[in-house]
Amino acid sequence: MILANYTIIDKNLTYIHNTAIIGEGVIIYPFVTILENVTIGKGSVIFPHTTMKNCEIGENCEIKASNIEDSKTGNNCTIGPFAYLRSHAELCDNVKIGDFVEVKNSIVKNRTKSAHLSYIGDAEVGEDCNIGCGVIFANYDGKKKHKTKVGNRVFLGSNCNLVAPINVGDGSYICAGTTITEDVSVDDLVVGRVRPYVKKENGKGRYK
Repeated sequence: MILANYTIIDKNLTYIHNTAIIGEGVIIYPFVTILENVTIGKGSVIFPHTTMKNCEIGENCEIKASNIEDSKTGNNCTIGPFAYLRSHAELCDNVKIGDFVEVKNSIVKNRTKSAHLSYIGDAEVGEDCNIGCGVIFANYDGKKKHKTKVGNRVFLGSNCNLVAPINVGDGSYICAGTTITEDVSVDDLVVGRVRPYVKKENGKGRYK
């Protein structure tokens, strides 16, 4: 462990493996577990109930109640609460991974945000993208894993499914509730919802 000028709020409630490298100005709150081969960049804050193993955290990051293993982040990233980064997840700079978001074997590029309740698996996601609530990267066909590539400035609305292998072009807008099974071109607007069909109740417990 590098003995830099960092702060551990309560040493009795914190576990730090002797292989950890902790940068200057890092703050580590109680109930944090830092296992082997962890590097934390200067100025980062590790909040309670976070576990890390085999990972590299950039500078000035905030990690809240999350699990990170076999992964790396850039600088100024916000992770959690209750996020899960695993198996070669890589975040570039200024990325937000929010509550109950899982990232696996994927790269998420600068300033992209996934605020909550999404799965990003076997993917490359470009810069300045917004990944809405409930977005799923469907990477497994029952036999093999496949890759999804999302360009820059893409908006993925809530409850979208991206069925890999697939490419989504720069600047495209995928409306909420859409399932994508074919490539999307640059600046396309894609709507895949079924039009609602409403039947009126006839007053006798039946519908016309």
